[in-house]
Amino acid sequence: ESLSEHTCDTALLAHMLCLIARRYTGTPCRPKTVAVAALYHDAPEIITGDMPTPVKYHSPALRDAYKALETESVRSMAALLPAELAAELTPCMDGSVLTAEEHRLLKAADRLSALVKCLEEQRSGNHEFDAALAQQKTVLEAMHCPEADWFMAHCLPCYTQNLDELTRQDG
Repeated sequence: ESLSEHTCDTALLAHMLCLIARRYTGTPCRPKTVAVAALYHDAPEIITGDMPTPVKYHSPALRDAYKALETESVRSMAALLPAELAAELTPCMDGSVLTAEEHRLLKAADRLSALVKCLEEQRSGNHEFDAALAQQKTVLEAMHCPEADWFMAHCLPCYTQNLDELTRQDG
């Protein structure tokens, strides 16, 4: 999976979670703002590269060091832009454009994107993702994010269906 594919999936999922929030849970959020922030949420990885989540969060020292590296990456990328563009894009890249609720929804969307990737790999017969799938489900459940819970109950089952199953019309 490329960074672009993951980013697009996360943005779509973040937008959907915001719509779920507005329609079903009443969580205040700005779907378009969250979707744009999701498009930039992994921008620091352009410079840092991707670090696997288990490594990134292995210890407080590693987590803090990686967070500092991400911050420096955002600063370096912003420095390449004209000041007026940097001022608009930096809050998207560092997440400061988001409220706490919106950040939670984006984080859940990022996890859901990983969960969907694991489901796709598992469906293709790649059982190397079995443990990661279980871990992503556990982490998502532990987030206590009602919007992600709603998505998993009502939308996630579609990700395990093929085109014939998705388009079958009953009755």
